[in-house]
Amino acid sequence: MTDVADDLTLDEVRIALAPEIAMAAMFDGWSEAALDAAADNAGIDPAIARLAFPAGGRGSRAMDMIDAWIASIDARMAEEFADGRLGNMSIRQRIRSLVWFRLEAIAGLEEALARAVTVQAMPQNVAAAMKQGWRSADTMWRLAGDTATDYNHYTKRAILASIYAATLAVWKSDESEDKADTAAFLDRRIDGVMQFEKVKAQFLGKDREHFDVARFLGRLRYPQG
Repeated sequence: MTDVADDLTLDEVRIALAPEIAMAAMFDGWSEAALDAAADNAGIDPAIARLAFPAGGRGSRAMDMIDAWIASIDARMAEEFADGRLGNMSIRQRIRSLVWFRLEAIAGLEEALARAVTVQAMPQNVAAAMKQGWRSADTMWRLAGDTATDYNHYTKRAILASIYAATLAVWKSDESEDKADTAAFLDRRIDGVMQFEKVKAQFLGKDREHFDVARFLGRLRYPQG
């Protein structure tokens, strides 16, 4: 068998293996067994795969594999919307489209997601998990055309990370047809933020950047169903 990793850097091996690891994680968890199965399916030498995900290299091997999975979804999302079509949408539509793309990208992998969330929730992994969420939110906002450099840069990403995390929690256990319950939940979260901004603009003036959500962060942290 030809080793397809011969012409790949270790970072490229990580991204190439990440979707396969997620598939295997549904059965083996985010473990070395999942890594070996993924390498076998991808035609990559398991020894090379372990070099790409060294135990203790960037943290726990499980978190390293989860990080690569998230990065692979970020990359797929950026490629999907590279055609510029987001520019023809409203801000609300852009954010909704980006979040929904990410959810569709993990369709069928709810068990892998549930196991990933369990790993991320471990005390030693919480900080790294927050960085992962921030990175994805930053990628979404950049694709949406955000150019804020003041405090709005940070509040936008914090609030979108909150929306995405809450929506993921609904998604992984949603058994409704076509994930209709998740779609409704996401729409309510986004509509709530936009309505808040509309009301606030009446008091603070319309020269403020849209989707400035600092005062709404607490409400989204504990969303109503």
